[in-house]
Amino acid sequence: MQRLFRAAMGFAAITLAGQALAQSDGGAEQGKASVGVTAGSLGVGPEIGYRFNQHVGVRANGGFLGVDHSFSSGGIDYDGHAKLSSGGVILDVYPLGGGFRISAGARYNGTNGNVRATPNGPTRIGSLVFTPEQIGTITGRADLREFAPQLTLGYGGKLRKGLAFTVEAGALFEGAVRIRDFTSNGTLATDPTIAGTTYRNELAKQRQKLQDSANDYQVYPILQFGLKYRF
Repeated sequence: MQRLFRAAMGFAAITLAGQALAQSDGGAEQGKASVGVTAGSLGVGPEIGYRFNQHVGVRANGGFLGVDHSFSSGGIDYDGHAKLSSGGVILDVYPLGGGFRISAGARYNGTNGNVRATPNGPTRIGSLVFTPEQIGTITGRADLREFAPQLTLGYGGKLRKGLAFTVEAGALFEGAVRIRDFTSNGTLATDPTIAGTTYRNELAKQRQKLQDSANDYQVYPILQFGLKYRF
């Protein structure tokens, strides 16, 4: 995350320097509306925009992508799958009137995911150790709050007709992932005896360990590239 923000600040410095040295567009014909596509850490999707003048514009875009990721938490190896799905409305400010922009907006965040783990040996669940047969396969669901603010720096092209390459970097302040429906299907999952009750209590502790890990990552990095046509 720190590397991303350093890159964003470096990008901003380079762009600002380029803006200061750039020549005007002269008689180039201006184009205010634009359509294009964007791809990156938010997924891949369409984007439309309108630039009112040299200094202010608005955009709306969407991002969609499926991502598989393996990770460890609380001594258990999980396989995770995330379905990125979001849409945002963004206000762009071009302080120098060129392509460099500072952007702020909000996204509807429909991103969700699931986790799965199938231990193949004795495994600690909570504070006790259980066999693979007693545990079975652990599954859980992960989701996020529906709306989140975003802040980015980037380059959106100049106010003239034609194709333009875009890039932006920043952060989506989405809060922590919420771990829900954390269950398993082993022999103790529905066992009505004291052993089953004990296991389910320990599984609840394991869910909390996973939630505590998720709570450490409440800011999602944004790095998007795009191609648009302004007309």
